[in-house]
Amino acid sequence: MKLIAGNPKAKSEYFIEEVVEAGLVLTGTEVKSLRSHTPDIKDAYVHIRANAEGNFEAFLLHAHIPVYANGNIWNHAPLRDRKLLLQRRQIDKLYGQIIQKGKSLIPLKLYFKEGIAKIELGLGVGKKHHDKRQDIKNRTVQREMDQAMKRSGRNR
Repeated sequence: MKLIAGNPKAKSEYFIEEVVEAGLVLTGTEVKSLRSHTPDIKDAYVHIRANAEGNFEAFLLHAHIPVYANGNIWNHAPLRDRKLLLQRRQIDKLYGQIIQKGKSLIPLKLYFKEGIAKIELGLGVGKKHHDKRQDIKNRTVQREMDQAMKRSGRNR
């Protein structure tokens, strides 16, 4: 697994409850660009909508994949909507949780797995301001405990 891009903002902004792996429908220049440039998925999110037959499809929106430098006039648009490859029952389950429970589906990681571009999606609930402060406090306490343990180990 070769990590292409991560979304550090996701875990600080959301309580991630479930993680799903999905494939991406990409053009040739997008794949080449992913191999040579770093995309930006910090502001990206997943939207599920119905197609013409009434079935639901998942799309990745606002993910910025830079234009391929050696491309030609058929180069891709950097912010286009990209279809996600998920099984129908996965899409239906995710859609139900998004609608009924008010959760969000956000990208966590973008990576190559055996040469195929994959994206890891997290189903989560947004954190409130006091939740973020509590997380910062917990990290600070943990860091101080680790430093104290290091110091006590050196003094022996």
